[in-house]
Amino acid sequence: MRWWNEVVAVVGTVLPLPTVVLAMLTLATIVALLWYFFPAWIPRRWPRLRMPRLSLPKWRLPKWRRPSWRRRRAKKADEPGSVEPVEGDEVPELPATTFADLADRLAAEGRFAEAVRERLRGMVRELIERGVLEHRPGWTVTELAAVAASRRPQVADPLDAAGQLFSDIWYGGRPAGADQYQHMRGYAAAQSAALAPAGVGR
Repeated sequence: MRWWNEVVAVVGTVLPLPTVVLAMLTLATIVALLWYFFPAWIPRRWPRLRMPRLSLPKWRLPKWRRPSWRRRRAKKADEPGSVEPVEGDEVPELPATTFADLADRLAAEGRFAEAVRERLRGMVRELIERGVLEHRPGWTVTELAAVAASRRPQVADPLDAAGQLFSDIWYGGRPAGADQYQHMRGYAAAQSAALAPAGVGR
């Protein structure tokens, strides 16, 4: 503690004792106030150092686009050749020409039983389009064909023959081939000719 005594002696020679005591009390008060109000006296925002902005060239990546083959594929889905046969014996809401095109495509693929069915559907749909009978949802193709034959006797022979061939293949288990399909094409052409002299058979 020798150094402390020397410091006090030096201060005592420069400043009177009351001044030293007052300075110590003031310093103690300031420290107490800072401790009590901590950390309110600390500034919340410190000055920021702003760095100069450098203008760098902007690089943009090319936008991704769908391959063109997908768009072409979507367009082909609406074409008549993309129509698939519907299971069952009812007649879907499709034009008669669509059934004829579908039947030809199925026959080219060797699916003659389905081709025969689509040909008969096309014949019935032609009768609906020409006003011979109205479309009745839930009726089978053979039921609609029977009603049309009774209303328009001139189409009874080809329509009855087509309905019989369809029943033999789909209900009687008769094998279907190219010959049977050619018969159906002939029945469809005969019906078109009987409905109107200017009709073109498929």
